[in-house]
Amino acid sequence: MNSRNGEACCSHRTASPLWAAYVRMVTTLACLMICAGCNATAAKNGHPDANPEQEFTKTLPYEGIERTYHIHLPPDFSKDKPAPLVLALHGGGGTGLKFDQGTSQGTLSAAADKRGVVLVFPEGINKQWCDGRTEMLKTERACDDVGFISKIIDVMVKDFGVDPKRVYATGISNGGFMSVRLAMDLSDKIVAVAPVTAQLSNALKDKIPKLPVSIMIVNGTKDPLVPFDGGDIRLFWYSRSRGEILSTAWSIEHFVRHNACDTTPQRIKLQDKDPDDGTTVEIEKFTGGKDGTEVILVKVIGGGHTWPGGKQYLNPRRIGLVSRDINASDLILDFFLKHRR
Repeated sequence: MNSRNGEACCSHRTASPLWAAYVRMVTTLACLMICAGCNATAAKNGHPDANPEQEFTKTLPYEGIERTYHIHLPPDFSKDKPAPLVLALHGGGGTGLKFDQGTSQGTLSAAADKRGVVLVFPEGINKQWCDGRTEMLKTERACDDVGFISKIIDVMVKDFGVDPKRVYATGISNGGFMSVRLAMDLSDKIVAVAPVTAQLSNALKDKIPKLPVSIMIVNGTKDPLVPFDGGDIRLFWYSRSRGEILSTAWSIEHFVRHNACDTTPQRIKLQDKDPDDGTTVEIEKFTGGKDGTEVILVKVIGGGHTWPGGKQYLNPRRIGLVSRDINASDLILDFFLKHRR
């Protein structure tokens, strides 16, 4: 999700100084609310005690702009042993540098280290991704973020020896929508995606990936920003639309059809490990797709605009609840590693 820097998120105007101050405060909160962890204080992307040789920043020129991305290598990384690559895309208003600590609370890098996975955290331009929607763009010109990420993959294969048959993408909110776009536009390189608090936007409803792509959608039913049942994305009920999205169910059905999965899902109700977190989790698995693909819905009942097992980065009244019943990072990486091109 996105907001414009310094721009009020509603069109209502008044001459009252008190109201103007209130609008400025609300705008600031909105910008914070959607960044999914952009206020994280940790200096490092992964563990606070991570080896400096595991984490570093790279740049590459693309479309005349010096683009930035951050790399996290697992402890036993070797170029001679091709490792899986996971691209982790920050939310709108957030940054790649602070995605892990500020959103997943370090669970993503911890999960990657255990599994020998290389993580890359790219930076969007103006802290946003061109995910197909145009209503949320801060500039008139849409950036070719698909091409930028494609180039990152090429560099990681060439310079770090990652396995080109095991490349995946996840992300939250605007980053989650971007991961869905990668499934549509870059299926020759992306094997599976796992959007969190995101689904298929109306802008992409007619797109079809060239190849089958496995997908796991992790969505909260009480997300106040990205409606689980579809509709317009709004920061508040009175603010302008940031784009129309399709329902979570429609999005699942779209990929089930494309991958030719079995239409009857396996349904699993998970144990309510933390009865005090206000959430429960149900999983629907559509298996048997082409090339071994599958489509999975992780339905976080009562969950909000958050990363399950991650950080409650703002007050629950603003963004909803974080589920403690699952660790989304473990779940996503285990899902990814089942699939290869």
